[in-house]
Formats: sequence, C-alpha cells, structure tokens
Amino acid sequence: MKIKILTIIGARPQIIKAAAISRAIKNGFDPQIQEVLVHTGQHYDRNMSDVFFTEMGIPEPHYNLNVGSMSHAAQTAKMMVGIEDLINSEKPNYLLVYGDTNSTLAGALSAAKLHLPVIHVEAGLRSYNKSMPEEINRIMTDHASTLLFTPTKTGFQNLIKEGFSNTEIEKANVDHPAIFHCGDVMLDNSLFFEEKAQKDSQILQKLNLKPNEFVLCTIHRDNNTDIKERLTDIVRALLEISQKNDIQIVLPLHPRTAKKLPEMLDSQLYKDFTTTERIKITEPVSFFDMIQLESNSKLIMTDSGGVQKEAFFFKKPCLIMRSETEWVEIVDAACAKIVDANRTKIIENFNLFINRQDLAFPEIFGNGKAAEFICKKIIEHGK
Repeated sequence: MKIKILTIIGARPQIIKAAAISRAIKNGFDPQIQEVLVHTGQHYDRNMSDVFFTEMGIPEPHYNLNVGSMSHAAQTAKMMVGIEDLINSEKPNYLLVYGDTNSTLAGALSAAKLHLPVIHVEAGLRSYNKSMPEEINRIMTDHASTLLFTPTKTGFQNLIKEGFSNTEIEKANVDHPAIFHCGDVMLDNSLFFEEKAQKDSQILQKLNLKPNEFVLCTIHRDNNTDIKERLTDIVRALLEISQKNDIQIVLPLHPRTAKKLPEMLDSQLYKDFTTTERIKITEPVSFFDMIQLESNSKLIMTDSGGVQKEAFFFKKPCLIMRSETEWVEIVDAACAKIVDANRTKIIENFNLFINRQDLAFPEIFGNGKAAEFICKKIIEHGK
C-alpha cells in the first residue's frame, strides 16, 4: 500500500520547493508514495503562483482553498478549517509542509491536533527574532512535527539545542520526532532548472541586460515595506548606488512593495525612484526568469531568505537587507553581508563587494539530492 502524503503549499517559494519532492516521487518513488497537493491560495497573484505549476512541471493541485490575503489570524484560521476537512476526507498517512509561512503553520497545527504526523521540510532554521511572523511559524511547526528535514548543519544544531534528539529513531512520532540533515531542496531545483532557464527565459533580452553588468534587488518583507523610515533608507541607497556606479539595478516588484512605495515614500523620492533609467522596475518574474537574473547578475540585494541562498548557489555576493538571517553559513563564508535597511551599510558594502574576485562558495547546502533523501526516510518511517 502506498504512503499517502497531503502536501500543503501556498506561497511562491513553497511551490518551487514542492517541485523537487514531486519530481523525486514521479521519477523514483511513485510505487511507494502518493502525493495529494493542496494549494491554500495564500499567494493569489497569477505570476506569483499559478504559472509556476505549468513552468516547472508540477502537477496541478488536487485542491485549492482560495484563501487569499487577509490578517495573519484570519488567514491561518481559514486555512486550518479547509485543511482539517481535507485530512478527514483524504485520510493521509502524513501531512508535509515547507518553510515558514502561514500555510505552513496552518497545516502543521491542523494535522497535529488530528494526530496526523507532520513532515517539515526546511526545519531548524532560526533568525532568533520573534518579531518576525516567520520565526513564530517555523518554531511552532518544528515542535508539532514528527519528521524534520533541515538543509544545513546549523539548522540541525538548532533543533538539538531546543531539545530534539539526534539519536536514530526507528519509528518516529510527535513525542519522539526524528531529525535529519538532508541538504537543500532548492539546490536540487537550481541545478535541475538552470539549463532550462538559459534556453527558455528571454528576460535578459526583454530588459536589455548584459550578463554581469547589473545588480538584482528584491524587497518584500513587511518590516521593510510597511515602515516608512526603512523603505526610504533602502530606496535612497538604491538611488545613490545607481547614480554613482555604471551599473543598472533590476527590481522585480512584489505586489506588497508596489502598493507600499507610493504610500511610504515622499512624492519627490517616489518620482525619482520610479523614473530613473538606472533602475529597472518590473512586475514579478517567473522562476526561470528569476534564475536567469540571479545567475547573470553581478551582485544580489534582498530581504528574501530564498534569494539569499540562490545567490550563493550561483556564486554571487549578496547584501541581506534584514537585521539577521537564517542562513548564517553564507555570512560566515564571507559571501554575504547583513546590511539591514541601513543606507550607509548598504552603500559601503555594495562598494566592498561589487568588484571582489576572491570570494569562495563552499558546499554547505548538500549535493543536490535532498529530495531523494527525504523520500527514502518517509518510506522508512512510514512502513
């Protein structure tokens, strides 16, 4: 009998992560594992969500809860109601969640309260900043999970510090969970899709960009977009960098950021930022386009956890526009620098990194076979 997994996704990064596991099941574990895919509808912009299924060859979701955007409490509650109904009707053996979104938390809580074992992919990550909703989500999810797969050694050690045992467990349960250092499923995807992105993406031609002659920037976290002083500092830094350096900045604009820019910025600053030819502001881009932009950029600036890692995968220096990072390894390797939303730090470290030729990128995210490892462990514990 197959092990039935109810997989919960809702945000763009989770759709991408799910591609690795879905591909591994299809290519090597289909006789043992059945996956039922549930999209919560947390991200409802088509280019931020639906198009990924077609582009990346992910099976269409069996269910879509169509939750949409609302407050954290209302969104999580609505998801939990829908997920609970599906658990009762589908009767899976496991519920699988990715990362640290409200979809992740809703899935984990719904399953744990119904005594359904939870699999958490990307477990153990900590920013040690509980003002971030994501930090609360990942801690709660880890402590409701039965099988925890962490992409890094630091994540594994974080779990041990919180009381998880690293002793091999033959049959894990929620009171005696099993933790594994497996590598990163996003590395699996980056390696798998890079060649396809080079062939299929036309984003460089569309934006008239030359390889290694532009900077890629993404801004989406609410503590950057929703706080006037922070967003103003970031925008002033980007403007100064674009004016004083012979390099363009490409900014695929998250819907939240697009909405907040005119609200938060002074009118003149907003006009300067959105009309300068040195900064190319675009709509959200597809996964393949994002890979092309990342792999062909000279430097990456971001407040996204996933983009930080992808910068490392493609051997690009990265400025982290947050006060902390879950991916401490890339900072320890001196390939990235935490600059927060501090205009001076952003500019200083941009100048420090932009022409560095001596950066090293050690193998700290596994060998590109994390999804296979995860599937094997699910089968071992699901027998």
